[in-house]
Amino acid sequence: MHCRRYKPPSSLMGLVLGLICVVEAAKVNKHKPWIETTYHGIVTENDDKVLLDPPLIALDKDAPLRYAESFEVTFTKEGEICGFRIHGQNVPFEAVVLDKSTGEGVIRAKEKLDCELQKEHTFTIQAYDCGEGPDGENMKKSHKATVHVQVNDVNEYSPVFKEKAYRATAIEGKTYDSILRVEAVDADCSFQYSQICSYEILTPDVPFTIDKEGYIKNTEQLNYSKERMYKLTVTAYDCGKNRASEDVLVKVDVKPTCKPGWQGWNKRMEYEPGTGSLALFPSMHLETCEEPITSIQVNIELETSHIGKGCDRETYSEKSLHMMCGASSGTVELLPAPSGSANWTAGLPTDNGHDSDQVYEFNGTQAIRVPEGVVSSSLKEPFTISVWMRHGPGAKEKETILCNSDKTEMNRHHYSLYVHNCRLIFLLRQDPSESENYKPAEFHWKLDQVCDKEWHHYVLNIEVPAVTLFVDGVSFDPFLVTEDYPLHASKIETQLTIGACWQGGSAQMSQYFRGNLAGLMVRSGKLEKKRVIDCLYTCKEGLDIQLPEEVGTNIKVQFNPSQSSVTLEGDDMESFDKVMQHVSYLNSRQFPTPGIRHLRISTTVKCLNEESCTSVPDVEGYVMVLQPEEPKISLSGIDHFARGAPEFESAEGVTLFPELRIVSTITREVEAEGDSEDDPTVQESVVSEEIMHNLDTCEVTAVGEELDAEHESLEVDLAQIQQHGLEMSSSNMGLIITGVNTMTNYEEVLHLIRYRNWHTEALFDRKFKLVCSELNGRYISNTFKVEVNVIHTANPMDHVNNAMMQPQFISPIHHGSMDLSGHTLANSHQASVVPSAATIVIVVCVSFLVFVIILGVFRIRAAHQRTMRDQENGKESEMDWDDSALTITVNPMETYEDQHSSEEEEEEESEDGEEEDDITSAESESSEDEEGGEPEDQQAANRQQQLEWDDSTLTY
Repeated sequence: MHCRRYKPPSSLMGLVLGLICVVEAAKVNKHKPWIETTYHGIVTENDDKVLLDPPLIALDKDAPLRYAESFEVTFTKEGEICGFRIHGQNVPFEAVVLDKSTGEGVIRAKEKLDCELQKEHTFTIQAYDCGEGPDGENMKKSHKATVHVQVNDVNEYSPVFKEKAYRATAIEGKTYDSILRVEAVDADCSFQYSQICSYEILTPDVPFTIDKEGYIKNTEQLNYSKERMYKLTVTAYDCGKNRASEDVLVKVDVKPTCKPGWQGWNKRMEYEPGTGSLALFPSMHLETCEEPITSIQVNIELETSHIGKGCDRETYSEKSLHMMCGASSGTVELLPAPSGSANWTAGLPTDNGHDSDQVYEFNGTQAIRVPEGVVSSSLKEPFTISVWMRHGPGAKEKETILCNSDKTEMNRHHYSLYVHNCRLIFLLRQDPSESENYKPAEFHWKLDQVCDKEWHHYVLNIEVPAVTLFVDGVSFDPFLVTEDYPLHASKIETQLTIGACWQGGSAQMSQYFRGNLAGLMVRSGKLEKKRVIDCLYTCKEGLDIQLPEEVGTNIKVQFNPSQSSVTLEGDDMESFDKVMQHVSYLNSRQFPTPGIRHLRISTTVKCLNEESCTSVPDVEGYVMVLQPEEPKISLSGIDHFARGAPEFESAEGVTLFPELRIVSTITREVEAEGDSEDDPTVQESVVSEEIMHNLDTCEVTAVGEELDAEHESLEVDLAQIQQHGLEMSSSNMGLIITGVNTMTNYEEVLHLIRYRNWHTEALFDRKFKLVCSELNGRYISNTFKVEVNVIHTANPMDHVNNAMMQPQFISPIHHGSMDLSGHTLANSHQASVVPSAATIVIVVCVSFLVFVIILGVFRIRAAHQRTMRDQENGKESEMDWDDSALTITVNPMETYEDQHSSEEEEEEESEDGEEEDDITSAESESSEDEEGGEPEDQQAANRQQQLEWDDSTLTY
């Protein structure tokens, strides 16, 4: 029972009701709070109070009735609302009770709301009463009500254009409904603030206008001659009047009156070596001026006629190319680069053009003779002749490429290859035989390639009666074959010539050739395979197309064998433009020939109306191949050493390049760190890096006199050379190793080269030089010179006999002989660098003279000391030992080592780079004696220690 006293009025009723007590009969929480089932609220982005409909009020039946104020009322907490609870994940709201007795509450945002992230929030809410008991136990909760809160937008964002800049093209004299459209967006969440209500061109006095959708059109016809491009600044406004944060630039190119043709390409395209393929027309498209095109054909041609041999091939020597392409051995190169062993081409003028390939020019007055022994006088069938030739329309007389004719007396042509009236003719007269029947002798081919002033590759496979000609890898059979009798037997020798034919009867040249030749090769005993011919002709540069997948088979693509031209056919204009944009130039050479490669595009179109079909003009441009970073080939190693004469005379000989190393580097300019604009002193620096590439020739040449085959030679294991895929030729000047191979393989082969000389009595030194090159002499190494000295030694038995004759002086004599003939020369052999032969002879002579002087001094000193010892020990000398049974063993080496081991160690430590025979051990001893290092008694005692008693025969 809980009562509260109330002061009654003075009336009678007040007396009767003097005390009104409201008794809290039972403290029981019987009812749950009650709230609405659904609430809808609105909150603004910059506010936290949620306006709910209906208001948030919770009711509880446990709450007492309200009487007049004059009554004493007992209030209970079971009827009060203690709180609201919100259910849901990451709900950014909270519910707060404003009045517990009335159950009134409010919902507020716990954090700043963003309409752009979430426009609406939905969650549930429950009301809780205060329960019963002193601690509010057994509280009751209402059912869950759903609350929907909408976040109202605030115009906080400005419009932003979708593109940073816009560009369009308008044809002059034409009025457009729309040239292009600009578009801006607004990040606000509401429809009102997110919509773009208007656009505006800010640039004054321009013949353009823009509507509220962003479409720009011209207000008057444009004139290309007046203005080629307009620049417009455009802004945008949203419906809340916010202006775009950044205005946008619009460029309108004025295009002259439509003319059919290719557009969007550059006439000059630069190609940097080593960068793979270069897209030639990345933005190219065909302008048809709205003409209905039914089909189109395009031919793209890469013109490289100014490049040696027709395109940018690997310009190794032709013999090396045959080896690379897998041709068998036996191929003879008739137009090699001039060298010590192949100098018959030295007088010919060369095409000093765009690459280093040996291209020889014949102007109708030059011809060369091939020395005897280079090619067999009678080629053994089957055989192959191949040549690169560039020839224009010539005179009506014959022009000889290759001719084998009588050397004297007569003018018979045994075989020849010549041009006559734009025909290529091969003549082969059979050797004398028992039968005198006609046999095929002349084979004719009439070809446009012979006189088109372009480079072509010709290969003749001869196996009579069949002769096949391959021109640029394509085979041709002769259209005319003429028969003739075999030649009569004769002992006249033949002469092989190039560029004309030798007339033995008149002893002069005739039928001169006018044009360019290169890579003239002859191979006897075997025909060239088709795959080898294709390899020889294959270009290292050409056109390429990587078709996109979406094009499929809409466009037909066809390349020529050398990939210098490609033909495209199709009827889908959109696909055609994409294919053209994927045409690329590719040069796989590591060091391509720099210069211009001309491009020509010819186009043929067909229309629905053949009479009014448009014509597309040809396009001409060029690819500029930039200068590659040229390598520097460096040869290094031991360049001066000496060996004993027996090594030169041995079967193994002396290795010339035991530690040779071949390194190739490239030097390129790099931008220095820092801002060169701010600091004018900052300049580009250079950096060198080592690269790997192939060599094709290394030549070892004797310096001075030529090699005399009677007593000296350069030798190398041919099996090892062939194992490395290389070939070797030798002469009295030296030897040449050829073949395209790695620098490592060339190192290994050069390490095997040995020099032998089996008569070295008068030889003191020999000098050689080594030069390596790549790409047929395009890149040449430094000249590495090696000098080898021959060490002539005296007979070591002379020193032994002297020691046996004078045993009392065996220690110093043996010391001196070892120092001269053993220590000095052995170290000279080990040292890589020694003086010249003359210097060695002088040093040996001076050392021997010093040795004789020291020997005399030792004898005088020994005699004097023995006399003094006899005088001092006179009495002791009277007692004579019976030494008949004694054996005395003298060990001079042991004595020498004991006395001078420490001295030699000090000398060896101080000999860094000095001549080893400047100070001998004997000289060191004499200098010590002169300085008075030890008393004479001590020296006598040391001598006595040199004697060892053999007491095995003594009896005690």
